Amino acid sequence: MGQITSLFVNKVINEIDGTFDKIALLQLSGIDPDPLMNPSQMVTADDYYSFFERAAAVDSNPTTLPLRVGAAMSCDDYGAFGLAWKSATDLRGSYGRAERFARILTSVSTYTVEWVEAGALMHLNRTGTRSLGLRFSNEATIASIASISRQVATKKFVPLAVFFKHRAPKVIAAHEEYFGCPVHFESDKDALLVSNETMRIPNKLGDNSISSFFDSHLIAELSKLTDEDLLDRKVRIHITQALSDGVPAISDVAKHLGMSGRTLQRRLSELGYTYQALVDDSRRQLADHLLRESNYSLAEVTFMTGFSEQSAFTRAFKRWKGQTPRSFRLL
Repeated sequence: MGQITSLFVNKVINEIDGTFDKIALLQLSGIDPDPLMNPSQMVTADDYYSFFERAAAVDSNPTTLPLRVGAAMSCDDYGAFGLAWKSATDLRGSYGRAERFARILTSVSTYTVEWVEAGALMHLNRTGTRSLGLRFSNEATIASIASISRQVATKKFVPLAVFFKHRAPKVIAAHEEYFGCPVHFESDKDALLVSNETMRIPNKLGDNSISSFFDSHLIAELSKLTDEDLLDRKVRIHITQALSDGVPAISDVAKHLGMSGRTLQRRLSELGYTYQALVDDSRRQLADHLLRESNYSLAEVTFMTGFSEQSAFTRAFKRWKGQTPRSFRLL
């Protein structure tokens, strides 16, 4: 069962505008109130969605509750993840951290940065029944991305557009005021569209050496996670670490994880993955990171991502990003 950090539960509690019994509200949703002050404490996704619905029911303005929760988030709330976000040199680096490390905060959501002509779409990927609680959670998450982007950027952060898959509330003026851009509901995605220029805005505290330090810390934290839903992340980490010696065989990765190749293949399949898809995604994320945040030559990036020829790397990169590695680096 998916889990979410209790940090978000506390943020919702603090933003509720209305009279309510905190303990009763938590217990009705199946959440133990005692350990919630510890950010490492996790709650089940279903309990969190149920809690969010009950919170909205007692709030004086439930339509804006997810926006207020998102606005209340700060980089410091996220621990090492927030510090890695803050110390990235620009928003491209910050959003890349979300792609790589968000599983530390939740096992029910992932993020994907898709480069399009207008800029970059920061996709929130979350499965599950589209309950009211999940809808609120998605809005709060996208709102929090905008909030912490505003906090780190050296210039005013305004997205080009925001997209949600669910239906619009009766009034969307508060959403458009909060994001400062058009907000599209009943879309085919949950995402924030950010211009190329904005993605290149330097971060206030951007520092490559500090960012690399927190990357190492977060990689170590990911390797400690034991939840079954994180198996794909463990596989990605091992693939990424081995790529400079070529793409590792599934049997080698399985041995590292203490199982047979057939067992790993079966367990990945149960989670909806194939090993080749994880190899491809690991290469894509590593290439993105190296091209944005290092001075390695294209030949060196080719080698470090497990390709034997630069032409093969270029073809793969054009399939991933729709442009050549050289063009991407110049963005």
